[in-house]
Amino acid sequence: MDSSIFKAYDIRGIYPDQISAADFKRIAQAYAAFVKPKVVAVGRDVRTSGPELQKAVIDGLLEAGVHVIDIGPVPTDGLYFAVGFYNYDGGIQVSASHNPAEYNGLKMIRAGCEAISGDTGIQEIRQIAESDNDLTAESPGQLQAKDITEDYLDLLAGLAQFEAIPSLKVVANNNFGLTGPLAEKLLKRVGMSEAITLVKINFEPDGTFPKGRPDPLLSENRAETIAAVKENKADLAVAWDADGDRCFFADENGDFIEGGHLTAFLAEQLLKAQPGSKILYDPRHIWAVEETVAAAGGTALITKAGHAFIKNRMKEEDALFAGETSGHYYFRDFFYADNGIIPFVVMLNILAANPGKTLSELAASLRAKYFVVDQVNFTVKDVATVLKEIEAKYANGKIDRTDGLSVNFDDWRFNLRGSNTEPLIRLNVEARSQAVCSNRLAELSAAIKEIG
Repeated sequence: MDSSIFKAYDIRGIYPDQISAADFKRIAQAYAAFVKPKVVAVGRDVRTSGPELQKAVIDGLLEAGVHVIDIGPVPTDGLYFAVGFYNYDGGIQVSASHNPAEYNGLKMIRAGCEAISGDTGIQEIRQIAESDNDLTAESPGQLQAKDITEDYLDLLAGLAQFEAIPSLKVVANNNFGLTGPLAEKLLKRVGMSEAITLVKINFEPDGTFPKGRPDPLLSENRAETIAAVKENKADLAVAWDADGDRCFFADENGDFIEGGHLTAFLAEQLLKAQPGSKILYDPRHIWAVEETVAAAGGTALITKAGHAFIKNRMKEEDALFAGETSGHYYFRDFFYADNGIIPFVVMLNILAANPGKTLSELAASLRAKYFVVDQVNFTVKDVATVLKEIEAKYANGKIDRTDGLSVNFDDWRFNLRGSNTEPLIRLNVEARSQAVCSNRLAELSAAIKEIG
């Protein structure tokens, strides 16, 4: 078994070169030995290797004596819903999120959607899986198939407050996953399918991802969405990654809302109903969140990025909401887990509460005050060396190591961190003016390339 597949947040690798059905079966048995669950939900995304690998996970759990609920192909947040709503003892999603089609992986959780990360069990599961221990039980578990769709739609419909929207045209880029069709069903469920017209892009699920890496965070993957907004004169666009746990928005001009801005935007809306609540955010872009949350009467708390870390911190703090610059958004009302479709619901609630205002008008105050550069990735020989030399170069700033390296100055700041899933270093810059932001980005990029 290739030990490099065990990451900080999950298990992930290239199929079949790095991962195999036998690996996944053994890891599922190790998960059972570590978590000791009685009933576990198992789902998968649309990847072509998914059926084989999901079967391997199910077989491993059954042989370990665990009862398995097969929820079939679902968005990753569908697995979180199943475990949280039906009170199962744990869950495993066969998915590699937004990675290219040749990847697959496992996201593992305990009861209550408690995430299992590198700090809370993944390495222990690795050790058990790599051992020679017999992980089978005397009595095998039982298998049950379950369709969670209707119950999940009921929960989502309960969050909708956009009945006042007279009409809206929304470009919906599903990136060949499962969330777009679910959103369409939700609009029908709440009686808004006629008022809200979906312009569908890449709507049919397809695990080969024929247009490349299904990641809306990448600028090159946004051109199609932007063009569709302009061509259809749409009011806004929503885009999901392939497993549906990340969500992105563009306004009526096709301009995407940056992740930190969107965290602030959604937090402000949620705090209206529950003032005084705690909001979590990651260190990549922080000023918009910190200042918006404070003005809305909330408490902003910085935290390490990554779904496993944030979910567990949310429970500790009983936080209302958390947002990551990467497009993950977490909700206390959704078992403290990340969800790709609830941000769409909240966005529609915001538009309904502000009749006559466009999304660009609603986002204008954030864009005018907080200038940011979306994540820039660099391939480097050694992440640690780059971090050390960049820190020395900017030692006169205020250093923070919550996650990677953050350096803060009065009029600009940056965060530099190694990827936990790929051989990359990631740079985020923000400033109080566009000129400073652009200049500092160019300066840092040149320095990283020179070191790298």
